[in-house]
Amino acid sequence: MSDADFAHTDRAEKNRRDKAVTLARYAWNRGISGAELLAMTDETRRKLARAADAHPPRTMETWELAARLMDEKTAWAQKHPEHPAAIRTDEDEKIMWVKPPVRSWFE
Repeated sequence: MSDADFAHTDRAEKNRRDKAVTLARYAWNRGISGAELLAMTDETRRKLARAADAHPPRTMETWELAARLMDEKTAWAQKHPEHPAAIRTDEDEKIMWVKPPVRSWFE
């Protein structure tokens, strides 16, 4: 028997990155930030993964990578606002995933 760490093989790293790209693309297009993604509950992140047609990741490692990719894409989009890839396609769906803060009635 081998003590191989299958979670950190080259194949596992590639699979993790592929899944993170799928999750990041879905969330970014909905106007979700990396911080908002990481602040979601586990249940909400699982639902988001299923909505993105991805099997929910078992560890936070994939979600953290997705959040970093989203932040990189946001920085790139700010530098290239005219590029078609800098346009978020489904921002109106953000409310489904990230609820706006509740405002006090006396504000």
